[in-house]
Amino acid sequence: MLSPAVEDYLKAIFTLQTESGEDGPVGTSRLAEHMNVSSASVTNMLKRLDTLSLATYTAYKGVRLSEAGRTIALEIIRHHRLLETYLRDVMGYDWEEMHAEAERLEHHISEEFEDRLDHMLGYPTHDPHGDPIPDRDGTMVEIASEPLSSCPFDTPLVVRRVTDTDVEVLRAIELLNLLPGQEVTILGNSHHAHPSEGTMETGAEYPGESGAVITVRHGPRILSVPEDLAQHVFASPRADHPAT
Repeated sequence: MLSPAVEDYLKAIFTLQTESGEDGPVGTSRLAEHMNVSSASVTNMLKRLDTLSLATYTAYKGVRLSEAGRTIALEIIRHHRLLETYLRDVMGYDWEEMHAEAERLEHHISEEFEDRLDHMLGYPTHDPHGDPIPDRDGTMVEIASEPLSSCPFDTPLVVRRVTDTDVEVLRAIELLNLLPGQEVTILGNSHHAHPSEGTMETGAEYPGESGAVITVRHGPRILSVPEDLAQHVFASPRADHPAT
């Protein structure tokens, strides 16, 4: 049985490689920063993963998962995202509590518990952040999307995903109800004005660096959303209104 630390490393390597969209190895320093540990600690663990045939590690070049390591990483990610869905949708946990609790539990649930949880939740394909939940065979349903601040104007959009790196960002997004599944339309931004329709609501308190905003129609509401915040909300055109 693998330790939680080993599983955490496998999950982190998979996540970083997926985020980069590249097939190359993940660098030691990047992994150390992601896990908030020393480079020496990372190097020791990567050597262990290599010995266990869960990854291939080459000094000064980085690490890539073996097929066995990738399978375990996807299993832990599946546990985590199913647990987050349960904790958020059923138990009402907030973003920070949900993530922390799922981090603790993901290493300890059985396959039977996993299957029952999946069934009880109605076989969800995405977690509360909009990230895909791997199937038992490791398949994930990916939906292409781009930051709200980069989406086309006057096009019906569906929010697909919100980034989960900062709890305060997630809380600000939640206050505006720009969560996965919500439908919105970009009316304009600081560089491209759009005639105001309805009452303008100021975006949630958010310590962004830029004063630029985008104007978003969300149902009957017209929102003024800081561009820095909009960078964390990913959307794509509604299925019945493909991008041109």
